[in-house]
Amino acid sequence: MGINKPSDVTANLQIGPTTLGMVRIYVEAEGGIELPLDFDPDEAEEIADELRAAAAAARASGRKGR
Repeated sequence: MGINKPSDVTANLQIGPTTLGMVRIYVEAEGGIELPLDFDPDEAEEIADELRAAAAAARASGRKGR
């Protein structure tokens, strides 16, 4: 599956700190799939920056068609 391919999969997303000083992104999807992803704080900040950049790009591309 590519980033631009639509999907009907439903998932829950939780983000928070762990007791070991990591940042966990926890994804729970249909079919009993559980995916805990742990990142050190610096990696988590890099991910946050990438999310902000992707949101800005999505906003910009959405405005082009209007």
